[in-house]
Amino acid sequence: MNQIVNYNAIAPNYNARYDQNPLAGISRALRALVKQNRARDVLEVGCGTGRWVMELNPLARRVVGLDFSLGMLKQARGQDEALSLTNGDANRLPFPSASFDLVLSVNALHHYADQRAFIAEARRLLRAGGALAIINLDPHIGRDRWYLYDYFDGVLTTDLRRFPSSGKLLDWMLESGFARTEWRVAEHVHQEFIGREILDNPFTQKGGSSQLALLSDAAYADGMERIHAALDNADGAPPVFVTDQWLTLLAGWVQ
Repeated sequence: MNQIVNYNAIAPNYNARYDQNPLAGISRALRALVKQNRARDVLEVGCGTGRWVMELNPLARRVVGLDFSLGMLKQARGQDEALSLTNGDANRLPFPSASFDLVLSVNALHHYADQRAFIAEARRLLRAGGALAIINLDPHIGRDRWYLYDYFDGVLTTDLRRFPSSGKLLDWMLESGFARTEWRVAEHVHQEFIGREILDNPFTQKGGSSQLALLSDAAYADGMERIHAALDNADGAPPVFVTDQWLTLLAGWVQ
């Protein structure tokens, strides 16, 4: 079982990440999936503050967001009271079988207690011709660079445990009865923070990402001490803190 992040505490500041980077590639990918599948009914599991529910709401007859955190759902409701939102568990989705054309999980799968069971649950909910789409990091590929991995001990090791590889996810989709699968890059995030800019980056804050939220206060303080040491000991040009990530999209279709 994955470690649990207290998203009720994180929720008030969560959307700062989208102010910095709205993730236009993911937006295009999700919109294309709705149109490609002619999806009338869409479910996003792990919808958080409703970023993608709001994005897709005008494109389908019904877009439902489900999240385990009441705090995150409160933030979503505060942005648009008309959103269709529900509290629930990704492994026990409270909907009838064959009730959606598209099920989405965007940067959320690593929080589910049983990721393989979620894929089977999503398959149950899909009508003929429907699709499941999962967007997430895949640290197993080994090409991502992220300053969090460099400065905070244990973060990469934890992510390798929490995030299943793309190959494993595709295998689980096929085992769950999906007839066709697809892998592609949904978003390439490249950001460089020069010197003390890094201190204001939302992802550097203790609750700015699940990676740091899972650390003990002492482990987080140790990582921040390394960042400050890099800033204080810079000889000449300030250090550059790099985020270079490839967010993958894995989709499976039902016959």
